[in-house]
Amino acid sequence: MVCWCYYTGPGFRLVLSETWKTLLLRRRFALQHRAKPFLHSAVHLIVQPITRTNSPEMETAVESLQNDESTATAAAATEQTMSKNAKKRLLKQQRYEAKKAEKKAQMKEHKKKEAERKRKEWDEKLANLSEEEKEKLIQGRKEMRKERMEQRNVEKGMKMERLNEARISGQNIVIDLEFAHLMSPSELHSLVQQVMYCYAINGRCDLPAHLWLTGCQGEMHSQLLRIPGYDKWVMEKEDGSYIEAFQDQKEKLVYLTADSENVLDELDPKAIYIIGGLVDRNRWKGITMKKAEEQGIKTAKLPIGTYLKMSSSQVLTVNQVVEILLKYLETRDWKDAFFQVIPQRKRCEAEGNDKKDEREGGGVSEEDDEQMCGGQEEADSEDGQNVAAGVKVEDCVEIDGQKTKRQCTETTQI
Repeated sequence: MVCWCYYTGPGFRLVLSETWKTLLLRRRFALQHRAKPFLHSAVHLIVQPITRTNSPEMETAVESLQNDESTATAAAATEQTMSKNAKKRLLKQQRYEAKKAEKKAQMKEHKKKEAERKRKEWDEKLANLSEEEKEKLIQGRKEMRKERMEQRNVEKGMKMERLNEARISGQNIVIDLEFAHLMSPSELHSLVQQVMYCYAINGRCDLPAHLWLTGCQGEMHSQLLRIPGYDKWVMEKEDGSYIEAFQDQKEKLVYLTADSENVLDELDPKAIYIIGGLVDRNRWKGITMKKAEEQGIKTAKLPIGTYLKMSSSQVLTVNQVVEILLKYLETRDWKDAFFQVIPQRKRCEAEGNDKKDEREGGGVSEEDDEQMCGGQEEADSEDGQNVAAGVKVEDCVEIDGQKTKRQCTETTQI
């Protein structure tokens, strides 16, 4: 039965999809909030039963109300099934998105005002000069721009030489992208940002590695193609797995995973090190180790515990692992590589207290302590902002002369 419900005050009509008695008993709270401006209590309703007609307006109204009720019911059920921690994470994510949008708008407005200010200063400067002086100033500015472009082209050429040389004799590092089907769209986007940063930091190194992307297909490949200049990257991009790419060198494959019992003391130039490209918020624990065991390839983990204490699990992003390997190739010092890449917030506070005690006891000289602190400050400055589970961090990375954003999230276990 369908009922027309009249409110005695303004004479508003509300179409209900159930009998009035059942609805008032089961949905009283929802009804009061849904019709709050015109509905206060059950006694204010005058209910008159009518028979269902074939009127299109009636059918549309009833169908619309049923859809609203089903949507509200589904949302309420979802909210009820969420745990307190899940609700907190949802609220935190919503606040972050709102703050991010506000910050983006502020940055856009700031850039606009800055451009207007510079243009105004330039116009005022030209207005106070004679025609001859204007011509000299404009010409000098063009020459400076030309010099900057030439310098950039020289640096780009040197970078390409280093990367092409690394293709022949560089350390092979593989990023395994076969876990794309296990990630959400936001996690997939985060991994793409990390891959982009890996290429950028590799290009800036004096001794770059030979990077490989394997399992590059589907949505992952589509997102990578959206990166400006991706088709010109000096690295190997394989649709198949690393097993297919290195089918004749399977004995050289080494999967880096925190679950391995083998500690990597030094990098073997002939070995091919694999990093799992997975942003999973620790949902898929041990998946890289299990995959390596099934494929019958060797595993290893970075010697992080030998040189420093981690405040939490030894979980690093893909770009952090690649950067650590690159730093080690340059310095041949694991400790230096860890302290330059791993942010200080991820190191145990007890480590800092131990160092303080050693200083008081004369175990470490003031000179050594200054060098150690300088290394920590440098690592913090390179890392930028804090990177925690579920918290995204963005800063600027330049790839082939174009600035783009880097996004880091907790991912690979090493």
